[in-house]
Amino acid sequence: MHNNVNNLKQIRLEACNICQLKCPLCDTPNRNKNSGVLGSGYLKFKYFKKLIDENPTIKIIELSWLGEIFLNPDISQILRYAFKKGIALKANGGVNLNKISPETLRDLVKYRFTSITISIDGASQKTYVKYRKGGKFREVINNIMKINKYKREFQSNLPILYWQYIVFGHNEHEIPFARELAKKLGMSFYTKLSWDQSFSPIKDSAFVMKETGKDFISREEYASQHGKHYMNKVCKQLWEEPVINWNGDLFGCSKNDRMSFGNIFDSSLEAVLNSDKFIYMKEMIARKQPPRNDIICTKCPVFEKRESK
Repeated sequence: MHNNVNNLKQIRLEACNICQLKCPLCDTPNRNKNSGVLGSGYLKFKYFKKLIDENPTIKIIELSWLGEIFLNPDISQILRYAFKKGIALKANGGVNLNKISPETLRDLVKYRFTSITISIDGASQKTYVKYRKGGKFREVINNIMKINKYKREFQSNLPILYWQYIVFGHNEHEIPFARELAKKLGMSFYTKLSWDQSFSPIKDSAFVMKETGKDFISREEYASQHGKHYMNKVCKQLWEEPVINWNGDLFGCSKNDRMSFGNIFDSSLEAVLNSDKFIYMKEMIARKQPPRNDIICTKCPVFEKRESK
């Protein structure tokens, strides 16, 4: 099952796994103290350039995963070089947009960054900060308005902006207000379910289902009703958008944060994609090989749900 890197058009490359916020359900703020296999840092421009120069078929790169990409001091260099090479960059894994330089705000439009998903879980500072600890709602909205100003200045429709709203008990009442504000800001709005119902559980189920257009209010309910994990599509990343950490370690999918399959900066993207263990993992997911305990998937709830069917 040889992986021809010449057919790979898209990857997910973590630009920075550091974050300045301290959201209660996120382990990113603790990574400086206990970085583990992920480490703590940002993608350096020289490595980004090396990757692009060595793999000219890659045309789309998702830059966000576990951290805040705009804390990367090399981000503007990355934007410029990607534009020069005709590569579409996006950050649909999510950003908080609390801290970003005026130059980078402009560069996002000037160098045609394609799309950004901004995590805004509230329509006021009082509500927003209950989960986005340390965040400033007004600062985020101001930065969105600045991006829109540059879009008008450059007569561009890029980047496309998405408002992601994780629904909790403390913010469910503001969903209509957030949706309306998103519309005024020219953003697409969508809701997302929390991955831990023990934190600020939903209070008014009927209201939330009406406002979200869903027939469930938790990931557990989704799994029960639909017979699959809420994040069931994540396995496709192994083929369609393999996930690479800021330091070059290949993790494969965004649910895996504990096992590296090799470093693409130390060797090459093709060599790591064709490592025995990574190939076995893909064959295991495709049900061409039996589960193996040394493969991280056997500890993943998405894989467990697949295998139980």
